[in-house]
Amino acid sequence: MARNSILRLARDCNAFMHCRDNLAFLRPLADASMQLIVTSPPYNIGKSYEARSPLDTYIQAQAQVISECVRLLKPGGSLCWQVGNHVANGEIVPLDIALWPVFREHGLKLRNRIVWHFEHGLHCSKRLSGRYETILWFTKGEDYAFNLDAIRVPSKYPGKKYFKGPKAGQLSGNPLGKNPGDVWVIPNVKNNHVEKTVHPCQFPVELIERLVLALTRPGDAVLDPYMGVGSSVVAAVKHGRVGYGCDIVQEYVDIAWERLHALKAGTLRTRPMHKPVYDPTKPNGGHVREPEAAEPHMVLPFKRPAG
Repeated sequence: MARNSILRLARDCNAFMHCRDNLAFLRPLADASMQLIVTSPPYNIGKSYEARSPLDTYIQAQAQVISECVRLLKPGGSLCWQVGNHVANGEIVPLDIALWPVFREHGLKLRNRIVWHFEHGLHCSKRLSGRYETILWFTKGEDYAFNLDAIRVPSKYPGKKYFKGPKAGQLSGNPLGKNPGDVWVIPNVKNNHVEKTVHPCQFPVELIERLVLALTRPGDAVLDPYMGVGSSVVAAVKHGRVGYGCDIVQEYVDIAWERLHALKAGTLRTRPMHKPVYDPTKPNGGHVREPEAAEPHMVLPFKRPAG
């Protein structure tokens, strides 16, 4: 059946997505209305959805969007800006370093510079191939939400106990797992990825799930001003949050709505959180074999935050 043969309404009580310039989308929204703003803006490298411009012009345009995002962010809220490198004439410019002063001018506090490592990408011949990007996690103020238990990962030695001293015999680590640290190994969305759409630079949903679970509570609002095909909104709604997003490409917005409807129907396939990275030296790559059909997602009910 053709993708567009079924008409689905572009509305949902827990999601607000529009094909619109992001400044036009952001300006009508209420001050201090978002708990988490997470996005990956264009890198100014001439992808199909962007026009290359001088780096100074790019930074100025980003500064306008960042200013609106700071206005929308709640006190205690988090802003996560995921970027890579701008490349011109063989020279790279780390965009997180170039943009850091813009965030600092607004008084935001940088809590972590998260390194997102992946194994696949372009192969370079005159420099080392890029295999990481960064997420700058800022907070608005000192009193901010951070739920570490929601994103703990399995400990290397889960049953390890203290050998001596007053705690001898007790578990030496947290029984829920360990802090995932600031280097996250998560596959990027390439052609064989279960989430792949037509978008050339698509967020993996599990990357955003970690941020949603750690930095928000059920019922909170999550915004992506460069949402692409809606991975951030999918991650938000999947965990009982309200998702907001916009993009200037109508096809991407249409796909975002299709993905959200599939999530609600239990048919959207996403890569599970904590699934090991494929290892060709192990049977089945180290993965437990999955059924051919998608496992239904449990979409958490919306809960309005207290206060």
